[in-house]
Amino acid sequence: MNARTPVPDIRFLLLPLPEFAMLPFGGFLDKLRFAADDEDYSRQRYCSWRVLGLEPGYVESSSGVAVRVELTPAELRYADYDYLVVFGGRSAAATEALAPRYRSVLRGAAARGVRLVAIDNASFLFAACGLLAGHRVAVHWRHEVEFRASYPRIEVVSEQLYCFDGDRISCAGGSAAIDLAVEILARACGRARALKGLADMLVDEARSSRHPLRSLDEEAASGRHVGRAIALMRTLLASDKSSDELACAIGISRRQLDRLFVDAHGVTASEYWREMRLQHLQWRLLNSDHSLAVLADEVGIADVSYLGKMFRRRFGQTPAAFRRDARERRHPA
Repeated sequence: MNARTPVPDIRFLLLPLPEFAMLPFGGFLDKLRFAADDEDYSRQRYCSWRVLGLEPGYVESSSGVAVRVELTPAELRYADYDYLVVFGGRSAAATEALAPRYRSVLRGAAARGVRLVAIDNASFLFAACGLLAGHRVAVHWRHEVEFRASYPRIEVVSEQLYCFDGDRISCAGGSAAIDLAVEILARACGRARALKGLADMLVDEARSSRHPLRSLDEEAASGRHVGRAIALMRTLLASDKSSDELACAIGISRRQLDRLFVDAHGVTASEYWREMRLQHLQWRLLNSDHSLAVLADEVGIADVSYLGKMFRRRFGQTPAAFRRDARERRHPA
């Protein structure tokens, strides 16, 4: 390195797991690229990064696009890096199952003071490797109930895009990876450099960790009570609480809550909550191998037989038939 080349303020290892999502990976990396140099030269001057993989070659994303591995654990000097950023795979269960293969790399980094960053469902891998004990974690809203069920002793922060908790950092994924990159860069390189390039990326502003996701809460336009009720429904999806208890938590009567839901969505609060549970169950049948009994706990319905009947009335198939048909469509003979 010559005298004119500054030592980077911050150094990253990027570890994409098999079937990682391109959106958070590309967003995070491009934010680093804009902040790394003056103008748009893309040199790694103020921050640097390398793509880590367990072995040489390529790691394929969920879209089929592959990223080349630049560094393997055998070539790695942990002292050369500040952050290890892990990008989760398409399936939380598959990501979690990678723990035996990735445990030594993750624990080695943590033991040498490298901060660990989990993007999307990489939090499942961290938890399976025993790296989240005593830490809070932000996960994608799709995986929140699943994570709470699998790791009840790990605190999940609801409705947050990302979470800093000491040397563990987590992010819900998607475009929130850009916001997380801005915050990490701001702490190391200053706010001005961290924000550099957002306009080029056609991003209006860096969102805070508690930025409300309007696309998720489109019902907010229907009123404060309905928006709050739906947020509580998602948080309490695995509970057996009733709509009466929900209304009490919001501070209105059950009758008033139902009237607000009918005005906003054409169904009562109970009917809306039931549909939310069935939609979650459908998504989990598509994206996990868990039994219906396990998934029943996630949606707060202890009677598996009753849940199966509800699902069949709603979707025209039993849960088992739905899962089988979906897999056959995904992997035709």
